[in-house]
Amino acid sequence: MKDVLNNAKDKMEKTLKVLGSDFAAIRAGRANPAVLDRITVDYYGAPTPINQMAAVSVSDARVLVIQPWDKSSLKAIEKAIQASDLGINPTNDGSVIRLTFPQLTEERRKELCKDIKKLGEDAKVAVRSIRRDANDKIKNMKKEGELTEDDVKVFDKDIQKLTDKYTDLIDNEVSAKEKEILSI
Repeated sequence: MKDVLNNAKDKMEKTLKVLGSDFAAIRAGRANPAVLDRITVDYYGAPTPINQMAAVSVSDARVLVIQPWDKSSLKAIEKAIQASDLGINPTNDGSVIRLTFPQLTEERRKELCKDIKKLGEDAKVAVRSIRRDANDKIKNMKKEGELTEDDVKVFDKDIQKLTDKYTDLIDNEVSAKEKEILSI
């Protein structure tokens, strides 16, 4: 019973981490190297993340500087950024690539808030799915005579507390990210 609960907790924790990384990739009008995490460059035939082939730094609040270790990869990185859904045109000066993040419009901020709420809702659905799987395992254990009715009731309360805790954490992350987007 404890194994099932710990397994569920680990999965819920991973769901929260995934949500955090999804939120980090959302462009909030200020330069954040995490927006490049999902972009890969075809580098000698292998898809390679930008942060593994270049130094990525924030030169000022809204400018990201990408300095490749291999200058010949400059064009490939530029092409990958243009092909991505980032929506920013890179400027290439021959040695570094600069990404200037524009200020977000009110309409774009509202759009991002909708995306954030959707990601939060998806994370909550995942947490509830984890709860359902754990409950199914416990019911099977009861059928096989490994657990009593009282054990199942105790477990139901514990898994519900865990689910409530993680849905509250998700709600907090969503509201914090919305606040960040709207306060720029």
